[in-house]
Amino acid sequence: MTSRPEGLSAYIAVTAAYWAFMLTDGALRMLVLLHFHELGFSPIQLAYLFMLYEVAGMATNLSAGWIAARFGLTSTLYAGLGLQVAALLALAALDPAWSVAASVAFVMTVQGASGVAKDLAKMSSKSAVKLLAPKVGGGLFRWTAALTGSKNAVKGLGFLLGTALLATTGFLGAVLGMAAVLAAILIAVILAMPPGLPRGKKGAKFTEVFSRSSNVNILSLARVFLFGARDVWFVVGIPIYFSGVLSDGTPAGDRAAFFLIGGFMAGWIILYGAVQASAPKLLGASRKSEADLIRTARTAALALFVIPSLLALAAYLSGGAAGWLTATLVIGLLAFGALFAVNSSLHSYLILAFSKDEQVTMDVGFYYMANAGGRLIGTVLSGATYQIGGLWLCLASAAVMVGISALAVGRLKPV
Repeated sequence: MTSRPEGLSAYIAVTAAYWAFMLTDGALRMLVLLHFHELGFSPIQLAYLFMLYEVAGMATNLSAGWIAARFGLTSTLYAGLGLQVAALLALAALDPAWSVAASVAFVMTVQGASGVAKDLAKMSSKSAVKLLAPKVGGGLFRWTAALTGSKNAVKGLGFLLGTALLATTGFLGAVLGMAAVLAAILIAVILAMPPGLPRGKKGAKFTEVFSRSSNVNILSLARVFLFGARDVWFVVGIPIYFSGVLSDGTPAGDRAAFFLIGGFMAGWIILYGAVQASAPKLLGASRKSEADLIRTARTAALALFVIPSLLALAAYLSGGAAGWLTATLVIGLLAFGALFAVNSSLHSYLILAFSKDEQVTMDVGFYYMANAGGRLIGTVLSGATYQIGGLWLCLASAAVMVGISALAVGRLKPV
């Protein structure tokens, strides 16, 4: 184990690298979504663009834990950043003259590479916290919440950045500019990274990625449905609904709508990140045992279930009316974001608490494979449910998923 000064320096370097990655990841998501919506893609076609991103994330997380155990955490972190640079440069080659099918196939492939990059960076950063955080005084929860919460706030800024770049520099200028900045940050992080992270061991076996811990497996199941419940409305449903409500169909109206949609998405993620970072203090975690925090996770999951249930009912009864429904959705989804952040923060702490130091990259990789699986389910359902039944069906699906997640969390037991 590293000394505290070395551990803190390594934690700061890892966090800085992760921030840089997530800024471009958030911007890229909004660039792709709004650019192709503007080109006339249907909700289900927009969902297709992100499917391989999530599939790749599942495969990456399953193997990344072993790769990190074998080759070291810095190797997987640098690989994630480098691959994201390559994905951004590849998107610059997109030709507007291509057919819809060719465009979808190309962007799906590039998004798949970006998904690999994102989960290499995520797994490396989250595993590093387990190894570097202080072992006493609730240090693990505090450091985990700080990394995860700040990451989400930065990703929220990325959403706003993506919409701003699309409206001002266009798609090509945006992806080339982000690639250049991220490449410079990667070089700086490589040069500045202090010692403190494990370099890997030759004896690591791939079969160890499948956890034998019942708590890890149950928490992974809960994570699938928690993140499915977010993405079923977040990825396609809400942005497309707001686009229809806010734009008047003119180029100027479209640009204004881009800023408003990006502002809401950014604000939602920033709120989510701020609450997530504050969760240890809000929950009084330093005074609570692991058993207490498990009980808190159960209560938080049940409370979260209420919000999408009520919003789905409101959307169904409104018949798609844009006036009071839009205001209700904004308020309700912000409340959902705050409660979702508490749930997510508790999950992020518990997976590290349940993992042993020598197994941490394997367990975290497996857990985030489940996370990617939930996002994949949510992404596909977001386009499909919006196209079939509209916004109310997206939100009703979210309520069902939160309910399943709450049932799973109810089966966790203190170690």
